[in-house]
Amino acid sequence: MKTRRNLFVVLLFLTILIFYQCGNNRVVPDMCFKKNILPIFVSKCTTSGCHSGNKGKRNEGSNFANYEGIMTKVKARHPLLSEVYTQCDGSNPSMPPRGYTKLTKTELEYIKYWIHTGAKNSECGNDGCDTLNTSFTNRIQPILTIWCVGCHNKSNTGGGFDLSDYQGVKNCIPRLMGSLNQLNGYAAMPKGSSTPIGLCDLRAIQKWVDAGFPNN
Repeated sequence: MKTRRNLFVVLLFLTILIFYQCGNNRVVPDMCFKKNILPIFVSKCTTSGCHSGNKGKRNEGSNFANYEGIMTKVKARHPLLSEVYTQCDGSNPSMPPRGYTKLTKTELEYIKYWIHTGAKNSECGNDGCDTLNTSFTNRIQPILTIWCVGCHNKSNTGGGFDLSDYQGVKNCIPRLMGSLNQLNGYAAMPKGSSTPIGLCDLRAIQKWVDAGFPNN
């Protein structure tokens, strides 16, 4: 009787787990690892002393600036068994640690959905690439917010740079472009990644810089 009761409890737990994972995922059309997932980890998790590939008390040498490093903490199709989701979701220990920029609810939903659908290393096509709109407010700042602001903000100025507003971005030019293009003599950004941000976004930022980086 006790064995049957224990089996029932286990089956009930697994049913609830599956229902929770399947029933609470927000569908994200055209999910892409490079566009939707990687920037979250780069911006929020590779801050100095964290998951940037260097061994330390908090990161165990893991590098969240690339797919392979992220997958060391992922169990594909099982968000609740994947540390990159459960810890960022506020479980013990909560990540990012106190004093660092937390993930938004939308970012957590993206990570959960990506893991649930197989945690694929999907590439992004160039469909919808917009290099005509170079408005700082509507085009440039959103790119930097996705990729950079987790490390470079007012409370955590990585390298002494704040990319959370126009004046901070303006103060970083031309160093910003050298780093984003990962040129010799500049600190390659995103940090820990051998791959720069998308070519489309780089072109948009460069066009904005070439136009005199207006605050528009």
